[in-house]
Amino acid sequence: MKVNGEICTCEAEMTVQSLLEKRGHDPQRVAVEKNGQIVPRARFAEEMLHEDDVIEIVQFVGGG
Repeated sequence: MKVNGEICTCEAEMTVQSLLEKRGHDPQRVAVEKNGQIVPRARFAEEMLHEDDVIEIVQFVGGG
């Protein structure tokens, strides 16, 4: 699997939620795209990942 342009191994039964936890992301502060499609936050825990997926994780940044 490719995550933010880097090759990453995909563990069996890995979900978007588990990928975010493994990488230290707060699910409330990111947007996730899987194979060119936005994954709704409500589906993070059930959206399964596969070896050939391309994932983009975008961190929200506050400021003024």
